[in-house]
Amino acid sequence: MCWCLRWTHDHTDPQHRAHHRRDLARRPQVGFGTWQVEADVAQGVVENALEVGYRHIDTAAGYYNEAEVGAALRASGLPREELFVTTKLRNGDQGFEQALTAFEASRARLGVDVVDLYLIHLPVPSKDRYLETWRAFEKLLADGAVRAIGVSNFLAPHLERLVAGSTVVPAINQVELHPTFQQPGTLAAAREHGVAIEAYSPLGQGKDVNHPVVTAIAERLGVSTGQVILRWHVQHGHVVIPKSVTPERIAGNLDLFSFELSFEDVAAIDALDSGDRLGPDPATASFTRFQH
Repeated sequence: MCWCLRWTHDHTDPQHRAHHRRDLARRPQVGFGTWQVEADVAQGVVENALEVGYRHIDTAAGYYNEAEVGAALRASGLPREELFVTTKLRNGDQGFEQALTAFEASRARLGVDVVDLYLIHLPVPSKDRYLETWRAFEKLLADGAVRAIGVSNFLAPHLERLVAGSTVVPAINQVELHPTFQQPGTLAAAREHGVAIEAYSPLGQGKDVNHPVVTAIAERLGVSTGQVILRWHVQHGHVVIPKSVTPERIAGNLDLFSFELSFEDVAAIDALDSGDRLGPDPATASFTRFQH
């Protein structure tokens, strides 16, 4: 079963930009998301995910469950080197000094010495602080406090500006991505700069699983509609972080490598893009607290 991606960046681009090269070969392509997982159940839910085989856990300061995620990591008894932990900077903590302080708070809540991947959660262009924030991220990377740095919800113009104004190219852009919202412009900009794509809300928050095209493929293959969509992501090379609190779905969302979609299946799902965003628009979003 192949469930990991190796990410590297090319040092020889035309502008001789200093890309960071971090060996993320152990980072699973399928991770476990914790958005909207309430703190009072988060530890048990994450423990269950780890027990069935997840090794990449995605959280954020804005989810208010970092401490519970950290407790689950410790309770699992798994060696730290087998786990990949992602967290994100809260929007209200952007800025150089603020970001450094916020990172230390996240690291303490998680109870880890090193965070595997640290992301700017949203660009918040109205505040115009993401370049300053990125300099703090570059410092954390240079200091060894994080193994890789990236962004989340960056549209093409945000990503282009960040790359042009920095020395480290993001390892990843975590974005809303599912069959009815495929963001071709954002994905093209990421590919141009060697930035990996990670999909959150990969099932369209449950909406896309009921599409007749997906249902027909699932019935023919004898798998769930959620597995069909997640397998579509995998075959496109996306890192994917489905979220569930239901044990059966948690396990099923990881079981993606015992079947394969045909070229025709993938093309049929590709054709479902309607451009309908479900989450906040990164061009205008400026909130500091994620609402459940």
